[in-house]
Amino acid sequence: MSDRLRILFAGETAIVQTTEVKGHDFFSTVRFAEAWSVMEKVLSSLGHEVTHIPCHLVPTGFPQTREDLAGYDVVIFSDIGSNTFLLFPEMVRTGKRLPNLLKLVRDYVESGGGFCMIGGYMTFQGMEGKGKWKGTVLEPVLPVDLIFGDDRVEVPEGADLRCDPGAHEILGGLPAEWPYILGYNRTAAKPGAKVLVEVEGAPLLAVHEYGRGRAAAYTTDCAPHWAPAAMHEWEYYPLLWNNLLKWLARRP
Repeated sequence: MSDRLRILFAGETAIVQTTEVKGHDFFSTVRFAEAWSVMEKVLSSLGHEVTHIPCHLVPTGFPQTREDLAGYDVVIFSDIGSNTFLLFPEMVRTGKRLPNLLKLVRDYVESGGGFCMIGGYMTFQGMEGKGKWKGTVLEPVLPVDLIFGDDRVEVPEGADLRCDPGAHEILGGLPAEWPYILGYNRTAAKPGAKVLVEVEGAPLLAVHEYGRGRAAAYTTDCAPHWAPAAMHEWEYYPLLWNNLLKWLARRP
């Protein structure tokens, strides 16, 4: 069996509108922003085959059948809200019935797929709770329980991380001392979940089995600002993600 994984990564992009006010006058500009390049560099260095879907292209680019989704070893959601998967423009405008992508992902994991949610302002609950993942059909898939409302914890002074490298195969080869992070989404581990790394008493990295598949919660961001250069340029960062992805895909 090849070590190369097929990974579907949705999120880590934004369309940003900026308004500048100069005395009586103002003007607005729009730009496309992406933090995806951080993970693109990591995953491409590992040799995996990665399909990236920017947030605004989910309605047209995300697989809409079990057969298409089954072609991937691991599905990752990062900094992208549940509404993006539920409120298709075509459905909202015309009332046309369309597949529920969250149920599709749940069934994919139940059938043996791997799933990871990465933290941010629109995953877990996020900024003002607008990620809206609590109560969705994907919450039971996660190894953590979500809270109501805004779950962000900003740590401007930095939170140092530690792990026990011998506690789980995902941590194999990693040092005990990790770089600092600048924030995370606060969650609580589900009964039976394995919390591999904590931050301020809350799960930072947790995993569990769901149906015939596996799921992980990585509750900080994979890119700035929560993951500063100290973290995302860490020499062990690729190994961390490779270990996690292979565990999710049940690859030795």
